[in-house]
Amino acid sequence: MTEPGVRVGAIDCGTNSIRLLVADVSPEGVISDVLRRMEVVRLGYGVDRTGRMDPVAMERTLAQAREYAAQCTELGATAVRFVATSASRDASNADEFVAGVREAFEAYSVVPEVISGAEEAALSFRGATGDLRATGIEGPYLVVDLGGGSTEFVRGTHSVEAALSTDVGCVRMTERHLHSDPPSRSEIERAEADIRAAVDAAARAVDFHDVRTLVGLAGTVTTVTAYAKRLPAYDPVAIHLSVTPVDEVQQACRELLTMTRAERTALPFMHPGRVDVIGAGALIWSHVVGRVEADTSVAHGGSGGRPLTVVTSEHDILDGIALSCLG
Repeated sequence: MTEPGVRVGAIDCGTNSIRLLVADVSPEGVISDVLRRMEVVRLGYGVDRTGRMDPVAMERTLAQAREYAAQCTELGATAVRFVATSASRDASNADEFVAGVREAFEAYSVVPEVISGAEEAALSFRGATGDLRATGIEGPYLVVDLGGGSTEFVRGTHSVEAALSTDVGCVRMTERHLHSDPPSRSEIERAEADIRAAVDAAARAVDFHDVRTLVGLAGTVTTVTAYAKRLPAYDPVAIHLSVTPVDEVQQACRELLTMTRAERTALPFMHPGRVDVIGAGALIWSHVVGRVEADTSVAHGGSGGRPLTVVTSEHDILDGIALSCLG
């Protein structure tokens, strides 16, 4: 690891997208962005079906990794950490991907870290909760990182108390169930069965009842929030730490799920790489929000209890990876 107060590079390579953050991190753990970017590369395309990474998707991802490595060098990053998540855990040919990333970041002697779901959850929590505490948003928090191949649930206030990674994500559920445009009722019901089982498992392992603030991370949640707020363009400043009432979240999820791909494409904030998977992502987020609201309502005395706060964060595992460069 590097000394405090330096410029670091963080790469998060997931099932659907690859992202880069080059940032200056202070000794107090304050992140100042130098460069933040994201590309949809679909590294996890077909992994759920074949157990292997698609060669074209792998090369597309490695080409982006080489570009990211060059930018880290140009911007003066002195330490780099590359974290690979769900697709790289699941694929039988992951060793080829690891070798390609090692070659791309040879100047930094970086070995891509194929992390466990538990560490993925911990990094997401660390990256997401700093701003929450700083702005007075109350815990305990349930941080939900809704990715392409998996969804992480992690609860805590100042540190992680419980966490679980589940094998439901927007790409995995789309490939497995949602094939029609828009999805048919029977397809939705089959996806819901998988999602419900995963959320039930998370509720048993993590315990939603004492949660005060539900924090949603990653592209599905930020896109649902942009839709709920009817933003004229994608605006991370407007999205970060925004609070959306539960009924507005649920309405946005229902509408995104039942839209055609053409209708989603026409939305001014919709990233092209999310058009075909946002329906599945919205379905997952709807079930998460509904279950957490139900559990917290019971814990706080039914409908008369305090309402659940649903917050969207633009800071997530990528920020956690950057902070981890300080040790």
